[in-house]
Amino acid sequence: MARFLLYENQISVLIPPEMGNLTSLVQLYMNTNNLSGPIPSTFGELKKLTVLYMFHNQLSGSIPLEIGNMKSLTALSLYANNLSGQVPATLGGLTNLELLHLYENKLSGPILDELANLTSMVDLELSENQLNGSIPSSLSNLKMLERLYLRDNQLSGTIPEQIASLPNLSLLQLESNQLIGQLPQTICQNEKLQNFTVSNNSLDGPIPKSIKDCKSFVRVRLEGNQFTGNVFEDFGVYPQLQYIDLSPNNFYGEISSNWGECPNLRTLTMAGNNISGTIRPEIGNATQLQALNLSSNKLSGRIPMEFGKLDLLKVILNDNQLSGGIPSEFGLLADLEYLDLSANKLNQSIPENIGNLPKLIYLNLSRNEFSQKIPIRNLLKGEIPSALSSLESLEVLNLSHNNLSGSIPDSFGGMIGLLTIDVSYNELEGPIPSNKAFQNASIEAFQGNKGLCWDVPGL
Repeated sequence: MARFLLYENQISVLIPPEMGNLTSLVQLYMNTNNLSGPIPSTFGELKKLTVLYMFHNQLSGSIPLEIGNMKSLTALSLYANNLSGQVPATLGGLTNLELLHLYENKLSGPILDELANLTSMVDLELSENQLNGSIPSSLSNLKMLERLYLRDNQLSGTIPEQIASLPNLSLLQLESNQLIGQLPQTICQNEKLQNFTVSNNSLDGPIPKSIKDCKSFVRVRLEGNQFTGNVFEDFGVYPQLQYIDLSPNNFYGEISSNWGECPNLRTLTMAGNNISGTIRPEIGNATQLQALNLSSNKLSGRIPMEFGKLDLLKVILNDNQLSGGIPSEFGLLADLEYLDLSANKLNQSIPENIGNLPKLIYLNLSRNEFSQKIPIRNLLKGEIPSALSSLESLEVLNLSHNNLSGSIPDSFGGMIGLLTIDVSYNELEGPIPSNKAFQNASIEAFQGNKGLCWDVPGL
């Protein structure tokens, strides 16, 4: 028997030790079942086995030391089980191994230097375990390595310079650990690194120049650290970049027009920094941009009307010092689902075509200086083009802490998708619409107005 296939069933049994007698096996697939119990040590007798897949089961106990006897293995995948104990040092003897997937288990202890003997390794995934200690610099021996996943562990210490400069590395995921110190100066020195994530650690210091110059980046996550530096100077133009998150850190300076020259950029997040200046109109040149989050900074000036050129799904600009009005071009964002402009200094009226957003789910315009009546009057009764009636999909509406006056339009009663409403601290008067979201809201959603009335306790 050369191959044994048992996958994508609901078989729930212990693996019999007798399987170790199938010494002629070359490939063994027992993944995506409900297999339980330990991996038999007799598997070490399968000397001809090249592929062993037992992922997505309920296997428990430790990884048998005897697996280190399976010298022909090129692929070993045991992820998404309940395996515990240390990664055995005997795995370092599997010098033909190209793929090792042990993620989503309960493995603990350090990453042993013996793994540096796996010089054929291309894909090493140890994420989502309880591994501790430092990242051994000896892993720099893995010259063939393309993908290194170590995220969601308890690793500490610094990121070794030698690993950051591995010649074939295209993916390095280190997020959600306890890493400290600065980023290596050799990040992306190989000009092949595409996916680089170090979010949610305790890293600090400046951004290496190699990051500014890296043209291969596709996905970069630096959020949740204490990095410093001038965002205007420290980041460049990235032809392949699709996603970057720099929040929250200690970045300062102004937003560069370079982001508008990233033709594949879809998500740009810089929230929770000390970034100042204006939002440059060149952002409208990033034609693939779908999500923009610049919240909790010190941005000022007007919101660029160039946003109307984009196919944005999410815009989050709250907690800044933006002024002026909402550009009427926002009414062109037909795919927009989430809009938060709260806690700014926006004034003038809320543009009527803000209702021309058929997919809008979340709208927060609170804590601004809007001073005219809510303009979406009679929206769902047909006086405004019928295409705008899709605002029925709106679930969250917050217009609190403004200077809005007049009554709440009766048409709001037809917004059947509305779940949450807050119009507190305005100058509104008259009846509350007959709508479940209004009727079920707490008194806090209406307080601070001068003349609202309905059968709600406190009004």
